[in-house]
Amino acid sequence: MSSLIQQPAWKSLEKHYQSVKDLHLRTMFAEDPTRGQRLSVEAQGIYLDYSKNRITGETLRLLADLAESVDLRGRIQSMFRGEKINTTEDRAVLHTALRAPRNTSILVDGKNVVLDVHAVLDRMADFSRRVRSGEWKGYSGKRMRNIINIGIGGSDLGPVMAYEALKHYSDRDLIVRFVSNIDGTDLAEATRDLDPSETLFVVCSKTFTTIETLTNAESARDWCLKALHDKQAIARHFVAVSTNRAEVQKFGIDPANMFGFWDWVGGRYSLDSAVGLSLMIAVGPDHFRDMLAGFHAMDEHFQSAPFPKNLPVLLGLLGVWYVNFFQAETHAILPYDQYLWRLSAYCQQLDMESNGKRVTLDGTFVDYQTGPIIWGQPGTNGQHAYYQLIHQGTRLIPCDFIGFFRSLNPLGHHHDLLMANFFAQTEALAFGKTPEEVAAEGIPPALIPHRTFGGNHPTNTLLAEELTPAMLGKLIALYEHKVFVQGTIWNLNSFDQWGVELGKVLAKRIAPELSVSGEPELDHDSSTNTLIRHFRQKRRSLT
Repeated sequence: MSSLIQQPAWKSLEKHYQSVKDLHLRTMFAEDPTRGQRLSVEAQGIYLDYSKNRITGETLRLLADLAESVDLRGRIQSMFRGEKINTTEDRAVLHTALRAPRNTSILVDGKNVVLDVHAVLDRMADFSRRVRSGEWKGYSGKRMRNIINIGIGGSDLGPVMAYEALKHYSDRDLIVRFVSNIDGTDLAEATRDLDPSETLFVVCSKTFTTIETLTNAESARDWCLKALHDKQAIARHFVAVSTNRAEVQKFGIDPANMFGFWDWVGGRYSLDSAVGLSLMIAVGPDHFRDMLAGFHAMDEHFQSAPFPKNLPVLLGLLGVWYVNFFQAETHAILPYDQYLWRLSAYCQQLDMESNGKRVTLDGTFVDYQTGPIIWGQPGTNGQHAYYQLIHQGTRLIPCDFIGFFRSLNPLGHHHDLLMANFFAQTEALAFGKTPEEVAAEGIPPALIPHRTFGGNHPTNTLLAEELTPAMLGKLIALYEHKVFVQGTIWNLNSFDQWGVELGKVLAKRIAPELSVSGEPELDHDSSTNTLIRHFRQKRRSLT
């Protein structure tokens, strides 16, 4: 297959870009009074206004041609059918099966995996109810009041993001915390004010060999045993989300309290698997299943909606437009809801680990840009931090604004002020403020350049009724599928992550070399050797 940039659809977009790159949103809106209504779509309770993008009808047509040229529809169906589209690991990609209804049939190697999914969900629900009701007790007979999830990557970012997002629906009698960093401070702070006899740890590691997770789990075990004095206590205070029965049992966890998942579930797509056990305990099985229903609703939309009305396809194609033609390097996700304060971090892993690739599916090096840098934090906090750069800096930064018609915590006129800022920012980014408009306000000439805003900054606006478990599921699935669309356009495998492995391998090699009791021979580059020696010397002087 020839390079993507040699494809006729790509060449047409390049030519089109030259004709529209200098068009301003002020002009486009002035010439088309209906643009705001015309370039919007509503599906699954989400209203998407994409009119404030630097596009024309021809842009959309050519982007659709690009999607057709790479057989996006066929690739979508291949994923949903359970074909092994993760070619480097010879695996199916079926996070969509995790939220499929019980009566669905999805075959992998001739087996209906939906039956296994619901068997695990039923076990999770039963366990969650026992913990929430107080039926599940610790070794000393006390009920569990503290839940600590230990994981890293998708085994942490997914559960913690969703817990924070759905905190409104959680059992406030439970303290729920998350530990991921191998820095001992993370675990120390998570446990410092808790009673071990009332604490349940959920250890999430598919292989049960992930060094960060297992190191934290072993230290958590030591913390428990220091108070409870009996190794038999581990089986009452630790459960596992894993597939490695032998290692789970070796740790001291009863395999009956091991919740499994499958190799066709990637870590960053695993929230709605057993990895979400801590979330289910916090919000309850019914809310968790509502979230799964939201995921599935967006899956159905993505699989069946025509591309011009397909939310993930539209967002994905617009992202390609900016990354590859406007050379935008970053993308900001800006939720105007405090409960979604971890969403940007979650999408960061989802996008950058999936499409942060430089080789295509067939192993050839790309000659075009791929995944953007994802960042952001909730409004209105960001407005008093980095929005300055978006408005008046030298970089083009496409943004997604996410807001809700109704607050889960109505308080005075807070929500109206929040949403006033929400709408004002997209308007200001699109249209800016001209020198003439600034001068008309009587601003001194010397200050006019400083008070001028160029505008023409693209945004997507997503609005929904309120942040429910179902809506959270829809939003997450929307971004999952957007990433898949872009990976398909760029001819990438969005479902492996070999780039995270090299640092892990080197860390295992270096760890014993940091010993203060000896001088292990070093065989790194001169910088790393010097740094290790300096570290050993300084730490030795502090012991």
